[in-house]
Amino acid sequence: MDRRTFCKTTVAAGVASAWPLLGACSRDSAPTATAVDTGIRAVSLDGAEMELGKAAVGELGEAMQGPVMLAGHPRYDSARRVWNGMHDKHPALIARCRNVQDIRHAVDFARDHDLLVAVRGGGHSWPGKSTCDGGMMLDLADMTTVDVDPDAQTAWCDGGALLGHLDNATLAHGLVTTAGVVSHTGVGGYTLGGGFGRLNRKYGLTIDNVLGAEIVTADGRMRYVSADNEPDLFWAIRGGGGNFGVVSRFLYQLHPFDRNVLSGMLIWPVEQARDVLEFYADWSRDVSRELYVGPVMATMPDGTGIVAMEVVYDGDPVAGEKELAPLRAIGTMIDDAVRLQDYKITQTQEDEATAHGIRSYAKNGMVREFTQALVDDMIDAFIPDPRAAIFTHTAGGAVKDHGELDTAFPHRNAESMLVYYTGWTDPEQDEEGKAMCKQWHAALERHTGGYYDNIEWEGDKTVTGNYGPNYARLAEIKGRYDPGNLFRMNSNIKPA
Repeated sequence: MDRRTFCKTTVAAGVASAWPLLGACSRDSAPTATAVDTGIRAVSLDGAEMELGKAAVGELGEAMQGPVMLAGHPRYDSARRVWNGMHDKHPALIARCRNVQDIRHAVDFARDHDLLVAVRGGGHSWPGKSTCDGGMMLDLADMTTVDVDPDAQTAWCDGGALLGHLDNATLAHGLVTTAGVVSHTGVGGYTLGGGFGRLNRKYGLTIDNVLGAEIVTADGRMRYVSADNEPDLFWAIRGGGGNFGVVSRFLYQLHPFDRNVLSGMLIWPVEQARDVLEFYADWSRDVSRELYVGPVMATMPDGTGIVAMEVVYDGDPVAGEKELAPLRAIGTMIDDAVRLQDYKITQTQEDEATAHGIRSYAKNGMVREFTQALVDDMIDAFIPDPRAAIFTHTAGGAVKDHGELDTAFPHRNAESMLVYYTGWTDPEQDEEGKAMCKQWHAALERHTGGYYDNIEWEGDKTVTGNYGPNYARLAEIKGRYDPGNLFRMNSNIKPA
């Protein structure tokens, strides 16, 4: 390779305890650069075996400010691990980027060598798309800076930051944006897939709050995209996943926010599920945009089945208490943990139950409305096992302010998303855990239409239909910016 070309400038504590608890996640400190003394075996984009010459790998190591790690490096094993313990992959090399120039070098290297590449932001891809065997892991773990402009009410956020980094930086200024439900999730994959969160009924999905982004496309160029600059690519990254490049930074719209919000969990015994869910199905149609409330069904470690409602009310607490009163009057609760408390308590309440290393399988589906038939099937299909749960991401409100063609994310008419979750720690339970999840999904699938790519394991098999009327435009944009399909470790959109 010509060196001049290569080096060109560039759920509440009660519900959470229903799942196995693991140690809290952490980030590794950056190791020193790898010294390359031999060629390494690797895998090409089409899955063929290949060898990367030691000179080329060494040149990549010299060009990058961050380290390039190979198997045998003292930090390789920790760096290759991702959140879901189900995925134990061994990349041929890990390029840990420290800035956009590093990203460009890594992308150029992968493209020029026809090398399989997976992009790791927070490493939270449920189906394991942020890692690979034999390819390159392009790792953004050292890029976590969040710069808040309180006057403009915006924040620039690095593509390797976690949702906790974003929340911490913005809340310090009395500002917020929609940001997920587990704080150790990476902003990159989360945002590119759409971005459901506890404030989306008031502020929209996370993609509705993206004002711009810096993205390195397959040609190695860094492009700034916005509504006015390369608008087609800007449209595509808002819901089209990681198909179009590596986002080095996002620019988010922020909103004034009192972090002391009415929030928490209402919990009933599962025997009262019919009363609770039937009431919710009718009552939830008319709740305010300030109120995020959605059902959970799970089993506690002691075998107690529960139905719960996760609540966040972003508004006057007195008005929130009044709006919640009819729901609180249903049945006899095990616990009423809804109170005025720091938003960060809610945003981190599921972190331990979903900590790094847990083995987990999930499926999901979009629901247009809670019907009596859906309630019946949720009750009939309930699995009384502490390793299994079903929860919802409530939509509606501001999510529906955008049409299905306005961004790449097409499921604007869904009122909710059902997520079927199983989690365990013993590898011998893998097949049993997956089977439970599939059983629950199959029982409720008739009530859903489409799915959320960030969660769905089998999304790459049905991606064409899931994007509906947006797929043709996405394929055309993919053909312009990634004609060789370099970025294929995702729910892949084939270039037109």
